[in-house]
Amino acid sequence: MTPPPFVISIQSQVVLGHVGNSAALFPMQAAGLEVAAIPTVVFSNTPDYPTLRGRALPPEFFSDLLQGARERGLPERADYILTGYIGSLDVAQMVADFVAEAKAANPRLRYVCDPVLGDEGPGLYVPEAIAGVMRDRLLPMADIATPNPFELAWLTGLPIRGLADLQAARATLHIAPAAHLIATGCVLGDTRQGMLETVLLGPEGPSRHPTERLPIALPGTGDLFAGLLVAGIGRGLPVPRAIETAQALTAHALRHAKALGAGEVVLSEPEFRRALLSLGSG
Repeated sequence: MTPPPFVISIQSQVVLGHVGNSAALFPMQAAGLEVAAIPTVVFSNTPDYPTLRGRALPPEFFSDLLQGARERGLPERADYILTGYIGSLDVAQMVADFVAEAKAANPRLRYVCDPVLGDEGPGLYVPEAIAGVMRDRLLPMADIATPNPFELAWLTGLPIRGLADLQAARATLHIAPAAHLIATGCVLGDTRQGMLETVLLGPEGPSRHPTERLPIALPGTGDLFAGLLVAGIGRGLPVPRAIETAQALTAHALRHAKALGAGEVVLSEPEFRRALLSLGSG
């Protein structure tokens, strides 16, 4: 029997809500992927609440978890590594070392870098030193990168107003020629009114994937999209189809959250879960 695709997912974790691994883990597992989740921070909830408990993992603790992953042979087993939010510089450097070691040990491994740095409203919400590690160490190793326009603009120093700007940003980033840059949540100069676009820039050329722009802004949306993207690719979908599947299921989760009056993405809606199981069954 062929084992399921195996993912190492390194990102945040919360007790309440769905961000980081708490958003991405379930969709990947429901689609039939095996996932080893390594937290970079553990918080009680997102910062949107009046109080926030927990902290970034102490470097020695995080290092110990990575060493345990090495001792169990996880880098050699993995088909994918997904990284997201990182809460301290020491941890960022260790993640970069781990990804580099894993790619050297396992040539088939595909690294998906979601550079969770900030967004238009809050701006940069990690220290610039961590953003620098993303730019200088993690993104150059990425096979797939999923920045939003704010992150692309910060990382490259270029405005993002149209397709040519996205192409210039891709050229400015030190990502591999064969890598896929997936710019999420784009509203470009020629984007149709009421729509958002995910723009794929890869060796095959650009492709644009519009979707309805929902009046819903919830924590964890990007983390959910990244998890769904990996789920789709892991189940054999071509990258453009995986993007559109992730868009559709993310929108489904957002609409359900709005119907419930929830302040975070909700992953329990039956049709959402059925779609993931169907993805896993091929």
